[in-house]
Amino acid sequence: MGPSADRGGPDGPAATGATRPVGADTATTRHTGRVPVLGTLTRRLGHHEWFGTAMRLLVPADRLVGRLTRGRVVALGLVPSLIITTTGHRSGLPRSNPLLYVPDGDGFVVIGSNWGQPRQPGWVLNLRARPQAEVAVKGRRLAVRADLATGAERERLWQLLVTEWPAYRTYVRRAGGREIHIFRLAPTGPGRQ
Repeated sequence: MGPSADRGGPDGPAATGATRPVGADTATTRHTGRVPVLGTLTRRLGHHEWFGTAMRLLVPADRLVGRLTRGRVVALGLVPSLIITTTGHRSGLPRSNPLLYVPDGDGFVVIGSNWGQPRQPGWVLNLRARPQAEVAVKGRRLAVRADLATGAERERLWQLLVTEWPAYRTYVRRAGGREIHIFRLAPTGPGRQ
């Protein structure tokens, strides 16, 4: 079953009345080191259609800046961001994309929201074809394996995502019934600079 904004989550009932995870109120500050006011402002703007358009236009610049700084600086820096490099499912070439993420243990949770667009983002198709990828985050590069979340795990990760970026609920509505994939990126080896 695909995401349903009316039920508040990607699968099954009821994120709307759910309690927040322990420590969720401080999660943003702890993950980003940013002033909470800026993060709050960014999250509020994220619900507006123009914001999704602006961010889609920013993605090419974000790719370049992220590549040049090895993930230390990304334009999406008011929220936790990483650069994922996948292998093109048709071309076989490396493809890099900046993504918002939520930490989960030693892994990273990412979502194929595509800012609420009706089509699947290319990086999702790439991970479905070949789940091995690399992320650049905070100046480190890590080999990762992308595990597609399903069932109870998907619901758990959805709660982490919407706690960090509530606008995902809006993106689900805008996506017009498209299944929005959630992945947990698990490191497969030691990181490097």
